[in-house]
Amino acid sequence: MNLFHLRMIHLAFLLLIISLVVYGADYLMFGGAGEIASSFMGNLAFLPIYVLFVTLMIEKILKERERLTLLRKLNMVIGVFFSEVGTDLLRNFYDFLKNQGDSIARLRVDGSWSRSDFREALEFFKKTEISVDCSKGDLPAIKAFLLGKRGFLLGLLENQNLLEHDEFTDLLWAVFHLTEELDARQRLEGLPQSDLDHLAGDMRRVFVSLTREWLCYMEHLMNDYPYLYSLAVRTNPMNSAARVEVL
Repeated sequence: MNLFHLRMIHLAFLLLIISLVVYGADYLMFGGAGEIASSFMGNLAFLPIYVLFVTLMIEKILKERERLTLLRKLNMVIGVFFSEVGTDLLRNFYDFLKNQGDSIARLRVDGSWSRSDFREALEFFKKTEISVDCSKGDLPAIKAFLLGKRGFLLGLLENQNLLEHDEFTDLLWAVFHLTEELDARQRLEGLPQSDLDHLAGDMRRVFVSLTREWLCYMEHLMNDYPYLYSLAVRTNPMNSAARVEVL
């Protein structure tokens, strides 16, 4: 028997003794054993309801605490992803976008943004068709970058907490798929247009998912970690006016 169980037994005995003392004091002061017995039976009848109510409340509190703890762990993992891969990938994808102006304008997060700004940006990317042209950017550079991060990405997939975050898991799978597609081609120069269009579809999938997760992560930093948000804003890859130095 461990210490916890021993303490629970001691607590049970203590509560039982307190109950007997209170009932005994009631009998000595006011008498009426029948009334005491009736009151006891009434309380006993409601005991299952008390237990049910308390159990449900405690379970709800514990689940909410567990959810918040898991969310903090997930946001830590997501933060590491953007520090190591996501932010640079977002920057490298810029050259491949056809509609650069509209898309980039929605990603120029700065210190003046509010929750409504993040909601509007997320809604924009949900409704807007993003176009990617593989011939506009440096495709071999994207391939080299992703292959260099393959080990790191595999390590992220081993994190069991990510199973609770479907959207971020989808992003990782999209990045992995693009990495495999690029790695499977020995040469990226002179590819037929049909193949470039196929790769453009894979890149679009990554970009859409990446922007959504980046905006959600930036909003999380704004709400919970202002000092991290300040650095993220000053190093925003989508804001050409951003400067890391505090002016």
